[in-house]
Amino acid sequence: MRGTARMVEVVDGVMPGPHGPVPIRHYRPQDPAAAPTLVWLHGGGFFRGDLDLPESDVVARALSARGVPVVTVDYRLGPLPGMPWIGRTGPRARRRAPHARDEVVAVLRELATECPAGLVLGGASAGACLAATVIPAVPALSGAVLAYGFFHARLPRDPAVQRLVRGHRRITHAPLLLDAANRNYVGPLGAGGFPAPERLGTFPRTLMLDAERDTMRASGDRFARQLGAAEVDLERHVLPDSRHAFLNRPDSIDFAAAVDLIASWVARRPV
Repeated sequence: MRGTARMVEVVDGVMPGPHGPVPIRHYRPQDPAAAPTLVWLHGGGFFRGDLDLPESDVVARALSARGVPVVTVDYRLGPLPGMPWIGRTGPRARRRAPHARDEVVAVLRELATECPAGLVLGGASAGACLAATVIPAVPALSGAVLAYGFFHARLPRDPAVQRLVRGHRRITHAPLLLDAANRNYVGPLGAGGFPAPERLGTFPRTLMLDAERDTMRASGDRFARQLGAAEVDLERHVLPDSRHAFLNRPDSIDFAAAVDLIASWVARRPV
């Protein structure tokens, strides 16, 4: 056990995976609501981040304090395109698709026997992208939560969205760089990568949260339209004046608003 916070029990563990043990972390409310367990995947561009990242640990603690059981997954990371020396080192480093996807699928299948209220799969940024690739392989999910993700092998070009982006994100989230990083790790369409439009009908009810001032919102805009066309039960919020990775900034008003939206949505039973 790593400790408790705000009436939350936090326990580290591992689960068997197809490429070796997968580190996970359970966040168990001491007075849980009758809610499904949220399996949560952090962001970090596929090359950085871990279970201690605020977007993982603080998010999970905040949700669990609101009665939502959470399991976070330390999926395998990979290199930046052309820069293999950047990112995690060690036995769980420098793995491209489909290693992370395989590990998340394995964790979900193992948890399915432990969580009678069902499982919701969610993630932020790269984690949302990864979650979207996993969903068609796990049809029994109770829901999906996708926060400021990227869902296409090529970012839709939207000048109106790009004009809203400020600071270093104008460089690090330039469309060409996003295209390269995502294809490098997730893989192309038809190779276990981004979800093909004809498979979106397999998605469970879905909550999408996007940042208004975010290059990736162009992909979120298109993906929301595609899910709607596939008649998926979709709820979407674009947080006004927000920036990418707001769930990695726990002191922001956007973090608080997003956590409240996620907690209430997960606990809500579909009609």
